[in-house]
Amino acid sequence: MTVLDALQVAVLQAGDPKARPSGRRWFGSGRSCNGDAATAGAEATREALGGRQASLVMVFCPAGLDYRAMLDGIRSEAGDAPLIGCTGVAQLSQTGPAEPSVVVSVLGGEGFEVRITAASNVAGGQRAAGEQVASEVHELTREHKILVLLADGLAGEQHELVRGAYSVVGGTVPLAGGCAADNFTYDKTFQFFADADGVRVLSDAVVAAAIGSDAPIGVGVAHGWRKIGEPMVVTSSAGGTVHALDGVAALDVFSQRTNAPISLAADASAFRFFAMKHPLGMSRRGGEDIRVVHAGNAADSSIKSLVAIPQGALLWAMETDREGLLSSVDDAYAEAVAPLAGAAPIGFLAFDCGVRFMFLEPDGVCAEVAKFNHRAAGAPFGGFYTYGEIARTHGPGGMHHLTLVIVAFG
Repeated sequence: MTVLDALQVAVLQAGDPKARPSGRRWFGSGRSCNGDAATAGAEATREALGGRQASLVMVFCPAGLDYRAMLDGIRSEAGDAPLIGCTGVAQLSQTGPAEPSVVVSVLGGEGFEVRITAASNVAGGQRAAGEQVASEVHELTREHKILVLLADGLAGEQHELVRGAYSVVGGTVPLAGGCAADNFTYDKTFQFFADADGVRVLSDAVVAAAIGSDAPIGVGVAHGWRKIGEPMVVTSSAGGTVHALDGVAALDVFSQRTNAPISLAADASAFRFFAMKHPLGMSRRGGEDIRVVHAGNAADSSIKSLVAIPQGALLWAMETDREGLLSSVDDAYAEAVAPLAGAAPIGFLAFDCGVRFMFLEPDGVCAEVAKFNHRAAGAPFGGFYTYGEIARTHGPGGMHHLTLVIVAFG
């Protein structure tokens, strides 16, 4: 059986998400590959809704569409239900990732409550933006809560967004989401926000949904990378810029550990492509957080990540293969459903790294979706491939790269 055949079998076994019984809480997801943006938005939304009224609409789409036409199509089916969304490298749903598509995920029913918000012009003010959008959590009254964040993947200091949100909600409310992407052109990403007052297509923004539920919500995080070699100590850094490792110029150490010629740093595009395949793992209590080196500065021999790498941190060079990346589906899924205490999940959100999408290649991505379908056992899911993943369940940290984040709704 080919990977594509396995994917088709998994989808058939999953069944029609519209046919799942609706009660106090429900989750639906739809997908359309129609070349007309308005039609694609309407088709994906119609499939996700299945004749129901949504409490929240989330849309994930490729860069370069007619966004307003797509949003008009979505609202022609969903009305003025609260909506957030963004562009991504590719989109995820239970019916497959074979070609660019519009994916719409919706949740509804009396068992959910939702409040959405947006912060604009966040570059240089990520922490304040995180504080602003997180304030809506305090308006929720249900026992179980989560804050879903969709941010501009090209804005720097992404970790500050999570820190700002954490400073408002504290350690009892998990954070999850992803950073909007384009098709590796690193030009411009877009975020979407719509409510009864109208539709906004944004950039350099973060849009968020504070979700309250009668039932537990779980977050799972896994990356499938493994450490190689000896650890390196960050002896000088500021934000995401590392100046020295083990007391030696960071670019020199990175090049030596990854067998990269130092001259590669002079070609920004070539260096970024090489560094994507040679990330660093930062030691955390629960394992390693992946840090992608996005640039090397030949002038001062520093390296730079979009996420903070604090002085004193332990770093390792990391490696993986296709089997390792696919194993993260099982690990993230198991962690996500654990808080549900054996109850069947009604649906999932998935935020996966765009670089993992590139590594896996088309057949590997199909295998990833087939594996997710098998684990989900009929529950629908939707999401996208990102420029950074958000998952905070312990402590103020929560910005990830080359990682899969799964949110399970009970």
